[in-house]
Amino acid sequence: MVSRHPDRPRRTLWALLAVAVAATALVGCSDSDGPQDSVTAFLDGWRRGDLNAVGFRDPTGARVPANQVMADIRALSGDLADQPPTLRQSGEPTITRDSAEGRIQVTWRLPGDTGWSYQRPIRLARGGDDAWQVIWEPALVQEQLLRGDRLAVRRVAAPRGAVLDGAGEPIVAPRPVVRVGIQPGEVTDRAALVRELDAAFRAVRPAITPPVDLSDLPRRLAEAKPQARVEVVTLREEAYRQIRDRIHDLPGTKFVTEQVELAPTREFARALLGSVDPATAEDLAARPGVHAEGDRVGHGGLQGRYDERLRGRPGVSVVTERKGPDGAWAATGIEVFRQEPTAGQPLKTTLDPKVQNAADAALRAERRRSALVAVRISDGAVLATANGPGPLGENLAFTAQVPPGSTFKMVSALGLLDRGAVTLDGPVDCPKTFTVDGRSFRNSENFALGKVPFRADFAKSCNTAFAALAPKLDADGLAETGRTLGLEGRWDLGAEVFTGKVSTGGAPAERAAAAFGQGTTLVSPLAMAAATAAVARGRWEQPKLVLDPAPEQPAPAGPQLKPESVGPLHTMMREVVTAGTATTLRTVPGGPVHGKTGTAEYDDDPAHTHAWFVGWQGDVAFAVFVEQGGASTESAVPITARFLRALS
Repeated sequence: MVSRHPDRPRRTLWALLAVAVAATALVGCSDSDGPQDSVTAFLDGWRRGDLNAVGFRDPTGARVPANQVMADIRALSGDLADQPPTLRQSGEPTITRDSAEGRIQVTWRLPGDTGWSYQRPIRLARGGDDAWQVIWEPALVQEQLLRGDRLAVRRVAAPRGAVLDGAGEPIVAPRPVVRVGIQPGEVTDRAALVRELDAAFRAVRPAITPPVDLSDLPRRLAEAKPQARVEVVTLREEAYRQIRDRIHDLPGTKFVTEQVELAPTREFARALLGSVDPATAEDLAARPGVHAEGDRVGHGGLQGRYDERLRGRPGVSVVTERKGPDGAWAATGIEVFRQEPTAGQPLKTTLDPKVQNAADAALRAERRRSALVAVRISDGAVLATANGPGPLGENLAFTAQVPPGSTFKMVSALGLLDRGAVTLDGPVDCPKTFTVDGRSFRNSENFALGKVPFRADFAKSCNTAFAALAPKLDADGLAETGRTLGLEGRWDLGAEVFTGKVSTGGAPAERAAAAFGQGTTLVSPLAMAAATAAVARGRWEQPKLVLDPAPEQPAPAGPQLKPESVGPLHTMMREVVTAGTATTLRTVPGGPVHGKTGTAEYDDDPAHTHAWFVGWQGDVAFAVFVEQGGASTESAVPITARFLRALS
């Protein structure tokens, strides 16, 4: 039978071919059923944590459940799993028959606001139902990842900036230390071990401050595993050598030698410099995102104040990890990204190691709270700041607020000379006592000189003479003179400092007391050292401590002091040493010493006194303070002698 439509099969075949060609063309142009949509769905699902809208197969062609892929991505992401990356397509996929390949851009946000961006190829295959499926493999997350790996983020510490001395040399440098530890399983008698260690640590000289606290060592040993290492203390090598024979063979003791960034000695400007220690819980809470566990942070002093400058900016490293035979994660040795740290900037100071060591040595034997600060006269540079026993980190040399006692007669004498109220050889009576408004003033040990030249009153430190002269200074005269020597000023030298508070006005009895450094007048050792340098120089200049970065608002220099006042004052301060209250300094090497002793009552009991000495030798002005030091000739003056001998 002849068909009535002989050309129908041919037309149908051509139509089907046309549709197939059109479909192929549409997939290549991002047809809604093409690989582009599968890539988009994959990226959207990765962001959301839900890949159920995407089909997957592995490189062998086996199907992979979407939830398994999502779990794999999270596992591979490791430390970054909780902060999914920014994802986007890079161009359109290219299609070759039943396979396609596109590119995706992956950008992770790492700690420190660091971006890590890279491209990865994404392969797809067309399934039997014509749907495009993503070929899943770990390298899709990052090219170096294998099954079972994960990404790990590591903080890369920045080299800390150095604190430099006046010559530009690092004060803090790598120095040998010995870490003393104990292996609990080798200890036979914990109590005896603690007693031996405690006695040895207490024998170290100079003494370890604060003392090593072993009170909880027995508990820590009992709780630790037998093969563990229980840390006890880290000693400078020179301290360890002192007691090596006493502790090296004790049962269980173990020793590790290493290098640690330290100042030249344990005492070296300790309170001024501060310390650099592992970040504490308080550090982490105060600066989240800035400090991380394991960081080293500046605490106190210059290290704390300038921590942001000194610490630099940490870098970041991304490595791959894999579980070892013991089931613990371990680095594979592959680093897939690294942002180098930015080193900290140095801090330039004026400190002079020779002068600082002399100051520390002078206070080493002192058991009372004490301070010594030295200033170069020619330029105001702080050469040394030393502190004796006291709370760790307390910079008594800069921040003490204590009465100056008779050292303030230097200020009073300058004010009296400026006003023409006294002359070097003019007679001024020095009775045993002098009464003002019912308040009786006396001299140390109740001495009396009678009517003698003013220079003798100054050299012998006659309180009653200065109490009698107080009205000649006017109500604000003492404070005015103090201000010409920098007291009460607004200083900016890179560290906290108390610049003094001088008594002004007040009742006649208060003004009489203030004339010889009692009453309400308060100073710090640095304030008095700077005032002494001003007398020696003939003009006050703010002390300099931090040179770089330079302080923003240093105080302007004071007025030129009157030569006709400064000259006699120099003479009187020299006579304190040659014929007055500090004659033990006559024989110290290094040239003539000028100065003034001071004994300052700090409460209503005349027996309760601080001790002072301020002065200069050559180009170095200094102040020495001893809390509850009694007579200055028995404490502050001997410390001064040790300091000057160490300098020579």
